[in-house]
Amino acid sequence: MSDSLKRPRTIAPPPLVYAAGLVLSWWLERKFPLGFTPTAQTDSVGRALVGLGVALMLWAVWVIWRHKTTVNPYGGASTLVTTGPFAFSRNPIYLADVVVYVGIMLLLGSFWPLVFAPLVWVIMRYGVILHEEAHLMAKFGNAYSDYCAKVRRWI
Repeated sequence: MSDSLKRPRTIAPPPLVYAAGLVLSWWLERKFPLGFTPTAQTDSVGRALVGLGVALMLWAVWVIWRHKTTVNPYGGASTLVTTGPFAFSRNPIYLADVVVYVGIMLLLGSFWPLVFAPLVWVIMRYGVILHEEAHLMAKFGNAYSDYCAKVRRWI
């Protein structure tokens, strides 16, 4: 059995990729301010984005669990999930992570997260998503190809 069939060869733990970008941004903001003064509006939008991201994440996790497959990015999928938020995004959990990331950027009042956003994207795209897609293609073949043709990677 090929390694891609067993599990994805994910290089970086996804939540830590986003967290590292935010923690580094927070630290750099203290040393080299690149911020803005948060207002009631940026605070409200930031909180709303964090809430929206968490809600999307919980919905996606619930759908995955309902299909009795894994949320673990290092675990092999047992089922191809195409319902719920997976009907409009192949990566709704990572989309949720991005929404939370932007919300926290607004709450921090710092542009540093924008500086790190391209690096976070590259690590996620090539260190995580590429490997997950290879696993799903190896495991589900044409069903996954058909799904990819219908549903975009992000939105």
